Amino acid sequence: MDTNNLLNHLVTAVLVIDSKLKPCFANAAAEQLLAVANHKLLELSLPDLYQFLGVDEHILRDAVSSNQGITVNTATLVTLDGQHHTIDLTLIPIENEQNLSILELRQVDQQRRIHQQLNMDAQQQAAQYLVRNLAHEIKNPLGGLRGAAQLLSRELHSPELKEFTTLIIEQADRLRNLVDRLLGPQRPTQHTEHNIHQVVQKVLKLVEMALPANIKLKRDYDPSIPDFQMDHDQLQQAVLNIVQNAIQALEHTGGDILIKTRTQHQVTLGTQRYKLVLVLSIIDNGPGIPPDLIDTLFYPMVTGREDGSGLGLSIAHNIARLHGGRIDCVSAPGHTEFIITLPLQKF
Repeated sequence: MDTNNLLNHLVTAVLVIDSKLKPCFANAAAEQLLAVANHKLLELSLPDLYQFLGVDEHILRDAVSSNQGITVNTATLVTLDGQHHTIDLTLIPIENEQNLSILELRQVDQQRRIHQQLNMDAQQQAAQYLVRNLAHEIKNPLGGLRGAAQLLSRELHSPELKEFTTLIIEQADRLRNLVDRLLGPQRPTQHTEHNIHQVVQKVLKLVEMALPANIKLKRDYDPSIPDFQMDHDQLQQAVLNIVQNAIQALEHTGGDILIKTRTQHQVTLGTQRYKLVLVLSIIDNGPGIPPDLIDTLFYPMVTGREDGSGLGLSIAHNIARLHGGRIDCVSAPGHTEFIITLPLQKF
């Protein structure tokens, strides 16, 4: 049996490297993962085949030279074309005179993303349940307070005293609106067929009217994306919330906001497998999101701004969930990307 042909049928990236970390074999999955053609793979040293790997080059070199094995779980890999992957890395020494070793790079992006999504959905539902109970507890006495202020206002004849009841009514209405925003959309609404680019264009038209001069909006659309069933008002709100966050992140430094649409094949959302999905990315080159906020970014009332309500991303996440999709975030200084993934076709 042809060993090379057998290895090329594996979904795991496999490379055979020498003591100088130069590959002497790479299977088809390695080409695909690293986004480098086979002839180039065999010409360059391993560290020249990626931008970043979460395992130090010297550790790999020492392990190969001393015929030692290594296993590293959930390491970050950034390829030459800028793609971020999470991988399990295994180095297996081969007993031979050339000090060759087998390097396996197994992508766990999908499994990790599914686990994160299920975990985030569970936490989000718990937070929403808490918020809903709290909101109902607030709205009941708030309605009574507002009604009492209205009755009192009718009995008062002094304009000066009526100012106080008007203030009570206004503040009660403000609190009720805040509670309604906290609750957000709770169940799927009527969906009709629309084009995602029409939704995005409406959002950009809204924000362009008040866009600071030091911020530029860029578009990179895939025109082949088909229309699909959606609540276009809800999706417009979700996209608007994220774009406004990007504008606020750039208001002091200036920069670019890129809205990009693409499709992906064979993607799992929650526990459902889809043949085709929409991937809508909103990318800015601002300072990035503080690391301590990343894990709770989509929770209600979580914000990194002093004047922020912490509701925009929570509502956007809930809207994506009601459309059978999800929102992910990748952030580092100079690159923050919110990725809305929505189903187009089932498997």
